[in-house]
Amino acid sequence: MTRALGRPLAALALAGSLGLAGCTAEAPAPVPAPTTAATSQPDATASSAPTPAAPTLIPGGSAAQNLPFFAQVVSQVWAGPDQVSGRAYVDALTAAGFDKSAMQVTADNSTIGNAAESIEFAVRLGDQCLVGQVGPSIGDPVTTVLPGLSSGGCLIGQTRTIDW
Repeated sequence: MTRALGRPLAALALAGSLGLAGCTAEAPAPVPAPTTAATSQPDATASSAPTPAAPTLIPGGSAAQNLPFFAQVVSQVWAGPDQVSGRAYVDALTAAGFDKSAMQVTADNSTIGNAAESIEFAVRLGDQCLVGQVGPSIGDPVTTVLPGLSSGGCLIGQTRTIDW
């Protein structure tokens, strides 16, 4: 490009950009769309999303399959007045459909009569166990699946007889 042709093109480009800048600076504000009943309806994607079903007992199911339901029952007892009562957990799990004869629970009190810092309870399902632990030293309840013991139980150490 020659120098003689380059200067007029640059001037033309500058004038054009200034002219466009003037037009955009004074653009009117957009007018909001009127609100109608159609826009106030719930979002279709929110209502079509499936709500997860609450866990339920799966009779004959594995410990892993029943862990969500076990944890839900334990959380419900923990939220009540008998947070550190082994019987409350055994009774709630029994009422929920777990087999009481397959359960174990540790004592609510220490050997010198103080309240236990934590208690454990378990339900044997096949060769595995649903195990829960609660108490002031634990914080929120802990639930897990552990392998069953060769002795047929779930908990190591002394447990109390479930005779109620």
